[in-house]
Amino acid sequence: MSLFPGRPAAADGFSDRLSGGLRRALGAVLLLAGCAGLAPPAAAQPADAAGSARVERGRYLARVANCAACHTAPGGAPFAGGLPLRTGVGTVYSTNITPDAETGIGGYSLAEFDRALREGVAKHGKRLYPAMPYPSYARLAEPDVQALYAYLRAEVRPVRREAAAPEMRWPFGMRWLLRVWNWLFLERGPVHAGTGQSAEWQRGAYLVQAVAHCGACHTPRGTLLAERGLDERSRHFLAGASVDGWASTSLRGDPRTGLGGWSREEIAEYLHTGRNAHATSFGPMSEVIASSTQFMSRPDLEAVATYLKSIPGARDEAPYRYDAATAERLAQGRFDAAGARQYAEFCMPCHGAGGKGFARVFPPLAGNPAVMDPDPSALASLLLDGAVTAQVGTAATDYHMPGYGWTLDNQELANVLTFIRAGWGNGASPVNEATVAARRAELDRRKPAAAGR
Repeated sequence: MSLFPGRPAAADGFSDRLSGGLRRALGAVLLLAGCAGLAPPAAAQPADAAGSARVERGRYLARVANCAACHTAPGGAPFAGGLPLRTGVGTVYSTNITPDAETGIGGYSLAEFDRALREGVAKHGKRLYPAMPYPSYARLAEPDVQALYAYLRAEVRPVRREAAAPEMRWPFGMRWLLRVWNWLFLERGPVHAGTGQSAEWQRGAYLVQAVAHCGACHTPRGTLLAERGLDERSRHFLAGASVDGWASTSLRGDPRTGLGGWSREEIAEYLHTGRNAHATSFGPMSEVIASSTQFMSRPDLEAVATYLKSIPGARDEAPYRYDAATAERLAQGRFDAAGARQYAEFCMPCHGAGGKGFARVFPPLAGNPAVMDPDPSALASLLLDGAVTAQVGTAATDYHMPGYGWTLDNQELANVLTFIRAGWGNGASPVNEATVAARRAELDRRKPAAAGR
């Protein structure tokens, strides 16, 4: 499927045949954000009332689209930029989008703001790296662009902060290459609206494809690091990917590793609370839920769930069926399988011998799509460093899972992961020591840099 709406699928084949370093030069990992509504603000209000409504809508859009997450550095002022965004070809730093006249967007006209947001071209013609998800924002409706502009200009405190220079490997620092990338992959226009779909489905499609840009994290990328599909017409769209060392699961209808076993209501519940009967959030998704999706309106949550439930699975896999054999062996004190004894010591107190956890507190490991995902990197990070559930208004507190990298070596962790992924009918592939070692090394490499910020 082409990245351009309506472009023939052969466009992907063309990009896959391009040669050499240019293939890896121009893309960037986009970050998962939240979602927003579809209907434009009413046009028949008095000027001041219309302006207030537009600002309020912009506030909602900015919050659920999670703008602050990328444009706020640790300890920095909101929206003032400076957050490092690691890509496959180097690191870029988010820009200042406060209304400061010199270092932010205070000197931007609406047209200039629109061009930056939907085309990736900043004031004076500087091209932005697509770590800023303008290929998805290209599909934003004009009233939403106007609302974001109004909110950022009227409600955000101006802060003077120059953007840090990107740290890109040669030749990727040459921004003129982005002109070619945009020619290949960028097209402004509405989202694909489907045929004969309901208004709610169309609303969900807009939220997922454009405002939420869910595909930025959940769609695999091609040789130019652009998303391999941009809507439900591509079998790659939302099929799961890897972002900054974390596996993002499939959001398609795959029955084991996707949302095939989740109801529409359970999808909405997860986005609102960070937990449901099947899973509890961890890693980057906890941050997204805490700062973004928990604030979505009920109609938006339901629209997203309706759209996601309409997308068929992309993997050939049978539905999950629970197998009690693992629970029986653990209950009998049989720890002959590699990793079983460590599971009983470190994991079973919360997740149980049956692997079913404790409803909406400690997630089940049996039948959990994240556990069965083909890529075990997120689970390796979880066991090494631990995680925290999303901080949401619907729960009295968040829950911390401790990391065990300090007490278990790489082979022991690999054994535990293999035991969990194989147990209770999960049937996922084993994890080797090298996978855990590589993830540990990457996490250790980043800790000094994070402590220094």
